[in-house]
Amino acid sequence: MTDIDATDQAILRLLSRDATLSAASIGRSLGLTQPATWRRIKRLTDAGVLAGRRVVLDNAALGFGVTVFLGIRLATKGRTSLEDFERAVTAIPEVQVVQHVLGQFDYRLRITARDISDFERILRRRIMTLPGVGQVEANVMLSEERRPGPLGAAP
Repeated sequence: MTDIDATDQAILRLLSRDATLSAASIGRSLGLTQPATWRRIKRLTDAGVLAGRRVVLDNAALGFGVTVFLGIRLATKGRTSLEDFERAVTAIPEVQVVQHVLGQFDYRLRITARDISDFERILRRRIMTLPGVGQVEANVMLSEERRPGPLGAAP
């Protein structure tokens, strides 16, 4: 782990809010030069603190109005069934997140669908046919509130 000072934290807060900010604009906000800011960003990237930059898509604007969280308990457990399940589930484009979890279920999936009928099709034709699927529990997302990361909101 790299040492992260207050300036690094401020850079991370700004980038977490808008990953398209340039080093020059971040530097101007923090009273740093563009090269000094760029060196800090490069150091954070090289250390693995910055693991990438993402574009956040508006699923509803793209016609995907339903998000469902699925808890899946595998019927059979073992190394082979976990690998087979993970390989198969990550190939389904509507599955946005696959989390291997500890608790009541073995996996938690985040699925986007156009509507409830589209979700039913995905569930019946894609999820329920995956290797090892046993119990499934669906929770439809009603709303989502974005929360700041562990560094909190930018000052």
